[in-house]
Amino acid sequence: MVLIVTISAILAIIAGLLILIWPRTLNLAIAIWLIVYGILQLLQDFDILGI
Repeated sequence: MVLIVTISAILAIIAGLLILIWPRTLNLAIAIWLIVYGILQLLQDFDILGI
């Protein structure tokens, strides 16, 4: 289960970065949301935030 969540978090970060590099549709809002979501998921997976 943790592996699946970690993979989805990494994919969210990658997708966010790609949208920032090639901005065309709903660009900035979706990109920032994906990056923040991915980072928070990784931090939660490794129990860094203690949430």
